[in-house]
Amino acid sequence: MGIITFGIKEKDKKYIWRPAVYCLMFNNQKDRIAIIQTSDGNYFLPGGGIENDETHEECLKREALEEMGMEIKVGNFLGCARRYFYSTNEYKHYLSEGHFYFCEKGKILGNPVEENHFLKWIEPSQAIENLFHEHQTWAVSEALRQL
Repeated sequence: MGIITFGIKEKDKKYIWRPAVYCLMFNNQKDRIAIIQTSDGNYFLPGGGIENDETHEECLKREALEEMGMEIKVGNFLGCARRYFYSTNEYKHYLSEGHFYFCEKGKILGNPVEENHFLKWIEPSQAIENLFHEHQTWAVSEALRQL
């Protein structure tokens, strides 16, 4: 079976492949999930693009520090899904390849270094309705199915 893919690949467009990793981090009661809300109101799972030769775990830990100011424990791999999209911020076409992991909250080490990124704990159904990327929505639904 191939990787689940969302979005539409437009003909004659060059897509930049962007491998990324994301956290599925629930509170102890499993009734809230961590999301990052940006200043434009969009919701994303914590995580982001893999830089240089980072492992998935190294990337997740770096992104957690940058976006949430916290340490995390990386747990089980949930799955992988892709999304074709056009970035209106960067004016580029991307194929985001998301690798999704269950993570546990660790120590808060300080304020996030990424400006305009705000950690929110919301109901998973609210995340499913509001996440910007369909492959992240898929991951939350899949995580709920496995919990």
